[in-house]
Amino acid sequence: MFKNKKTFFRQLGMFLAILGPGIITGSVDNDAGGITTYSVAGAVYGYNLLWTLVPSFIVLIVIQEMNARMGIVTGKGLADLIRENAGVKITFFIFIGLLAADIGNTTTEFAGVAGSMELFGVSKYISVPIVGILVWILVVKGTYQIAERIFLLFSISLLMYVVSAVMGKPHWGEIGHAMVHPQMEMNTKSLAMIIGIIGTTIAPWMQFYMQSSVIEKGLKMKNYKYSLIDIVVGCVATVVVAFFIIVACASTLHVNGVQINEAKDAAMALKPLAGELASQFFAFGLFIASIFSATILPLATAFYVCEAFGFEAGIDKKWDEAKEFYILYTGILILSVIIILIPNAPLIEISLWSQVINGILLPVVLVCMILLVNNKKIMGQYVNKPVNNIIGWGSVIILIALSLLLLILPLFSK
Repeated sequence: MFKNKKTFFRQLGMFLAILGPGIITGSVDNDAGGITTYSVAGAVYGYNLLWTLVPSFIVLIVIQEMNARMGIVTGKGLADLIRENAGVKITFFIFIGLLAADIGNTTTEFAGVAGSMELFGVSKYISVPIVGILVWILVVKGTYQIAERIFLLFSISLLMYVVSAVMGKPHWGEIGHAMVHPQMEMNTKSLAMIIGIIGTTIAPWMQFYMQSSVIEKGLKMKNYKYSLIDIVVGCVATVVVAFFIIVACASTLHVNGVQINEAKDAAMALKPLAGELASQFFAFGLFIASIFSATILPLATAFYVCEAFGFEAGIDKKWDEAKEFYILYTGILILSVIIILIPNAPLIEISLWSQVINGILLPVVLVCMILLVNNKKIMGQYVNKPVNNIIGWGSVIILIALSLLLLILPLFSK
C-alpha cells in the first residue's frame, strides 16, 4: 500500500513538473478574438452551434498530440522542420502570411485590453501602454519557468466565465437538446460562423507554439504519457471556457434579441440581463485572456519565424544570445500598441482580415504537419497511427470544403 502511494505521488510530481505546454496553448486559444467569436455565436444563434465544439475538441487533441510528439522526437520546432523539408521559398510565403495574421491578432488582443479596461473606467491610453510594458518585461527579463507559472495562473482565471454563464440562468434542457441534435443553416452567415468557431479553436500559430514550448521545456519520450495528459487537460479547458461563453451569451443576449459586434459589447449587455457582477466577471475574463494572448501570440510568432530562418530563439536565452528573437518580439508588441492608440483605427477590419488569413493558412499548416509526422526518416517508429491520419486528413478536407462552400453559396443565392 505504501509502495503504491509512493508511486502515485512520484507520478503526480512528474506530471506537475511536465504540466504547462498543453494547458497554456489550449487556454491562450480563448483570446479576445475567440471570446468575440463565441460571444457573437451565442448572441446570434443561441445554443444551436454548441455542437461544433465537440468535433473541434477531438481535432484539437489529435493535432496538439502530433505537435508534442514531433517536438519530443526531433527536438526541432515545426517551422524548422517545414524549412528543412519544404525549402526556403515555400517557407517564406507561409511565414509572411502568418506574420501578417499574427500582427493583426496581437492588435486584436490589445483591443481586448482597451475594451475591457474602459468598462472599468480606465482609458486605453493608460491601460494599453502599461500592459505592453509589463508583457515585454515578463518575456524579455523573465525566465521560461517564471513566465510559465504566470501563464498557468492566467489559464485558471479564465474559469470565471463559468460563473458568468451560471449567473445568466441557462436552460440546461435546451442545451442538452442542442448538443445531441446538431443544427446547421445552409447560408453564408451560419457557415462563416462555423468556420470562425473551428478556426479560432484550432489556430495556425498554436501548432508552432505547442511544439516550441515542448522543446523549450526539454521533454523526452519517457515523459510522453504525462505530456499527453497535459494536452487533454488543456483541450478540455479550452472547450469548457468556449462552451460557457456561448452559454452566457445565448441565455441572456439571444433570448432578449441583443446583437453585438465584439466581446466588450457582450460584457456591457450582460449588466441589465444577468447583473453587474456577471458583467464584471465577463469583462475581467476578457482582460485576462487579452493579456495572456498579447504575451503568447508575439512570442509564438518570434519563435517560429526565428526557427524557420535559422536564428536562435527561446525565453531562457539572453538578449545577446537571441537578438533577432527579442527584436521581432519587441517590434510586434510596439506595432500592435501603436495601432490601438491611433484614434479611429479600423480594429474590426484588422481583426476580421487576420482571422481570414488564419483560416486560409490553417489547412496549409495542417498538410505540412501531417506529411512531416508521417515521414519515417524524421519520426522513425513514432510516425502517425491510421486513426491520427483519418482525423487529420478528414479535418483538412472538411475545412477546405467549408471554405469553398462559403465562396460558392453567394453565387447560388442571387
